[in-house]
Amino acid sequence: MPPRPNLVSVFRALSIRPGSLAARRPPAATACIAAAAQGGARRGFATEMDDTKEISETLRAKMNAYMSDDPSGKPSLDGPSENELALKQLELAAYGVQPWDVETEGVKFGIPQRAAAATPGVSHKKRYDPVVEQMTKLLMRDGKLAKAQRDMAMILNYLRSSPPPKVNPARPLLPGAPPAYQLPLDPVLYLTLAIDSVAPLIRIRGYKGLAGGGKSLDLPIPLMARQRRRVAFGWILDVVNKKPSKGSGRTMFPHRVAEEIVAVIEGRSSVWDKRQQVHKQGTVNRANLGHSAVQRFKVM
Repeated sequence: MPPRPNLVSVFRALSIRPGSLAARRPPAATACIAAAAQGGARRGFATEMDDTKEISETLRAKMNAYMSDDPSGKPSLDGPSENELALKQLELAAYGVQPWDVETEGVKFGIPQRAAAATPGVSHKKRYDPVVEQMTKLLMRDGKLAKAQRDMAMILNYLRSSPPPKVNPARPLLPGAPPAYQLPLDPVLYLTLAIDSVAPLIRIRGYKGLAGGGKSLDLPIPLMARQRRRVAFGWILDVVNKKPSKGSGRTMFPHRVAEEIVAVIEGRSSVWDKRQQVHKQGTVNRANLGHSAVQRFKVM
């Protein structure tokens, strides 16, 4: 049976060292109590700290807040003054932010909103212009999308910084196009106008054996908008790849593409001849649409 503990010997071993309340009091609480004592002395009240009956309820609440372990209710003695708060509110109002809005506390220019949150149904994957996104994918080689995006950024920067083009009246652009001097202000519109102006409306497809006797029958097939732009930009890239390089560097290829786009707008590019040739073939082969085999097999 274990021996019973002797409580008297246990309490004798404890050393109790009572310390002063001022030594354990936080510095901020000491300053608050000193200010309360000075205020009481000015009003003729007793300055002894033991006589707490003369201290107002507000100062007593402050003391309790400082002595408590919860820092949330502690007021700040070193906080900004009223003039500083007023100047901060005026500065927020100058930036167009409501100075008394609780949500914008600590934010200078307001809380930014995501595009998806501001516009329901909009995905971050569709944040680029559809023409720019499609042309970027056509520029991509070996799956290097970051390099293609960097090249597209250089192309748009070249179009933005280039002088206004001189449009050839013999090769007009799309109807409703802005004046030439406004094109560098919007490089995305510059690129879109150049591609859509040389994009073919049709393509020639040959149906083998449809004409009888093993002969193929060529028919003009209309193209959708994305198909037309894909064919037009493919022509532009073919012309760029056939031109001799002007040097080495990561900017040479984007600059050659941008120069060819400017040549398309000015009517100097050979892409216009390809477009005209496809349209001529479509005009010649449109009579094949009335062929009996087309109506019989319902090709179109």
